[in-house]
Amino acid sequence: MLDAKQFTFAITQIAEEKNIPEEKIIEVIESAIAAAYKKDYGEKSQIIKSKLNRETGVFSIFQYKTVVTVDEEGYVILKGDQTVEELGQESEEGEDGIRKIRFNPDRHISLADAQAIEPNIQEGEEIVEELEPKEDFGRIAAQTAKQVLMQKIREIERTTAFEVYKDRVGEIIVGTVQRMDRGIVFVDLGKGVGLLFPSEQVYADNYRTGSRYKFLIQNVETTDRDPNIVLSRRSTDFVKTLFALEVPEIFSGTVEIVAIARDAGVRTKLAVKAKGDGIDPVGACVGQRGTRVQSVINELGGEKIDIIEYSDNLEEFIKAAIAPAQVENITIDQDNHQATVIVPQDQLSLAIGGSGQNVRLASRLTGYDINLNPETKDETKGDKAAVTAEEGEEMTSSQEVETPVVPIASSEEVTSSESENTEV
Repeated sequence: MLDAKQFTFAITQIAEEKNIPEEKIIEVIESAIAAAYKKDYGEKSQIIKSKLNRETGVFSIFQYKTVVTVDEEGYVILKGDQTVEELGQESEEGEDGIRKIRFNPDRHISLADAQAIEPNIQEGEEIVEELEPKEDFGRIAAQTAKQVLMQKIREIERTTAFEVYKDRVGEIIVGTVQRMDRGIVFVDLGKGVGLLFPSEQVYADNYRTGSRYKFLIQNVETTDRDPNIVLSRRSTDFVKTLFALEVPEIFSGTVEIVAIARDAGVRTKLAVKAKGDGIDPVGACVGQRGTRVQSVINELGGEKIDIIEYSDNLEEFIKAAIAPAQVENITIDQDNHQATVIVPQDQLSLAIGGSGQNVRLASRLTGYDINLNPETKDETKGDKAAVTAEEGEEMTSSQEVETPVVPIASSEEVTSSESENTEV
């Protein structure tokens, strides 16, 4: 007989360590005891279950049999819509060619015999017979009980992890780097392990064992083994959700992030607008002395952030997206979603950005292919070689123009919609 108090304490400890309800742990232990009993004292085809009395620590053992009607040939007569699978036994083909179940006294009991025990019992119901309990189990039975116990607990852990995280897709979660294997970062989330694939990593991050980061739960899916909790730090939704956590106006919906373009680990452009009067959307995102945007920048490892105010006027929106470069003129081809932007000659390199980054992000943000042309004094000289977002990436130092270093949305400065640095 078990010490009920110690046994209950052990169940509570396992439940806390595995994040599993105590009732589930008890069910698992009962299944393990039933498996051990069946291994040493039962028959293979028997249905045996056990029940724990938590007050006394005593296990009761029961055998379950299904009440059936048997024909003259010894086959079970299926009732109504009853199926072979419901009776839990392999079928065989009778003389008439129909799949039938041979009566098995270990699993079945005839209706007449069952009614002799319980007069009101009906066909298809189960009759329960209590078996003599045993206290001693052999080595093989003990191993069977251990295997059943570990397997069932693992199944419950998988199910619990899936249930916990399946409704949290799109949320930010804090996790600890557990290990790395073949480029995949395994993250301890507390009640499950998340996977950060190389395609969702930011190369500027240093994923060391034990380091803590914030992650976006991108997807949760079931597998034959553990559920896959797919994380991301590269997604644009990650930046959006970080701002929603830091900026109450975004969380409440009074300020909306209309568009976002990101070069993960390097730079992000964000277009915001207010949904009410008297609200400065850019100022709300920056915060007093830049505290709000700086919190996001710190989490992104110093990634630069341009915050601009969205405008329904497409020319103004594109002009703001090209910031910090000044714009002289814009021609828009709405049919082909293209925009030709004229900038001063000395602003061309700034408009393009390092490796074409500025014009490329501006193009993604606005949804228009942007062609950059330098302003010329003498149009007849044809010195207006257009630079597209794609070509800008290929621009090299052969231009002999050094790109100025411009602080973008730091704790003290933010790029305004008028392409000027605004003191915060």
